[in-house]
Amino acid sequence: MFEGRHAHSNVVLENAHGKEMKFRTQGVKSSSALELQNLGSIFNRSVDPISRFAKEGARSRNIHKDNKQASDMEMMKERFAKLLLGEDMSGGEKGVPSALALSNAITNLAASVFGEQWKLEAMSQERKARWRKEINWLLSVSDYIVEFVPSQQKSKDGTNMEVMVTQQRRDLLMNIPALKKLDAMLIDCLENFKDENEFWYVSRDAAESEKGVQRNDKWWLPSVKVPPEGLSDECRKWLQYQKDCVNQVHKTSMVINAQILSEMGIPENYIESLPKNGRASLGDSIYKSITIEFFDPEQFLSTMDLSTEHKVLDLKNRIEASIVIWKRKIDHKDGKSSWGLAVSVEKRELFEERAETILLLLKQKFPGLPQSSLDISKIECNKDIGHSVLESYSRVLESLANTVMSRIEDVLYADSLTQGPSLAIEKLNLSSADSSPPLPLSGMSTPRELEADMLSSAAQTPTLSDFIGWSVELGDTGMKKNHSTFNLEAYFKGENDYKCMGKLASITPKKFSYIEKIGSALRSPTARH
Repeated sequence: MFEGRHAHSNVVLENAHGKEMKFRTQGVKSSSALELQNLGSIFNRSVDPISRFAKEGARSRNIHKDNKQASDMEMMKERFAKLLLGEDMSGGEKGVPSALALSNAITNLAASVFGEQWKLEAMSQERKARWRKEINWLLSVSDYIVEFVPSQQKSKDGTNMEVMVTQQRRDLLMNIPALKKLDAMLIDCLENFKDENEFWYVSRDAAESEKGVQRNDKWWLPSVKVPPEGLSDECRKWLQYQKDCVNQVHKTSMVINAQILSEMGIPENYIESLPKNGRASLGDSIYKSITIEFFDPEQFLSTMDLSTEHKVLDLKNRIEASIVIWKRKIDHKDGKSSWGLAVSVEKRELFEERAETILLLLKQKFPGLPQSSLDISKIECNKDIGHSVLESYSRVLESLANTVMSRIEDVLYADSLTQGPSLAIEKLNLSSADSSPPLPLSGMSTPRELEADMLSSAAQTPTLSDFIGWSVELGDTGMKKNHSTFNLEAYFKGENDYKCMGKLASITPKKFSYIEKIGSALRSPTARH
């Protein structure tokens, strides 16, 4: 008759003061079950109580974290699905090659993150986190591009054996870490302007009386304003230092990009579109200027109309096309008699070297020039995914560095106007050219001789990674102005793969020209078999 009913029992517990207390329990079927339960007491404070609000806060944080991870996963799936489909979301046959899809993805990501970098200001945490996260997704593809390399291993009996192991491809192994360093330097440079208050920006929609200085009719950018007396000497020197540092990052990115493009093959469709000879490509006037007996490249450029970006790019396209034509004719005529040829092989080599010198000068004078027809053709027809990653990553860093330099020049120009219009005009003319010293063209017969001299002087610089460990000299620590200085040494200190920077010893960093280091940076990586 007692089946189905719960037994009642008294449980004696000892409280925190050692006194016995009795509790009546219900629903306990046996005393042995109590031994398995972890019973506590209101007097036992060994475990701190957790409030209902704390539990709800922790639960909401976990839910937010789970939602963020799920969102990141969905975004990553979308990115890689687009890459696998070759940007053809219909899944049809219109997709582009994987190399081009990856190149476009890196380019589009940089455009969306840095496309509106209109001011010298720190990036928001959201933009920085997005850039870091998504660029690492896209660069992760390069971790799986490998090659076989010999490695020494010791067997159980103590004999040494040479076996082949996989390693990330050498050009990626050298250049990806170098580009990541340059990336971090540029982000940190922008971070240095976080608390800057000696100059400020005025919206382009502001009243005319409130607007500041605008350089080169950049109407779409906010105008810069500085105090009526100009910037302080300390701020002026600091800005110039930042500009010189970013200039080095820009040139290094440009050299790496030029190296990768030079390794890409020239597509057949580009070759088929070329005229039959160099004269037809250049036009009679330019052809005569290049083929005269005494040739001065700077004099040649001074006679050309380079007033607009379109005209500069057109000249670059013509020069590059003529170089390709002459090189192909030289290669085609190798081993054959040159009797009866309108232009000898030796003269074609001379013309080609002169054209290459002009190209180098154009790259130096117009660092922000868009890609030429040859470069675009190489990128679109490239099938090497490793080259695609390196070319696009170095290109977007080069573009960002050029943008940051331009913003710094805007501020320096606004400051120069407070010191006098004549000084402002002089600064404007100087900023349109590279800040580095001009090419030493006197006594230089060919660019190949110049490159050979640089290669011999740069024998101690075996890799592109070492190239970015240039020595900057800066001594006056008082110029920090409560800013975190753009210290390259902090990035390379303690890393065996990079040369540490020397002691800082003067106020102005040592200036380099693009050509001064091009020899050490344009060497091809070890051939892949």
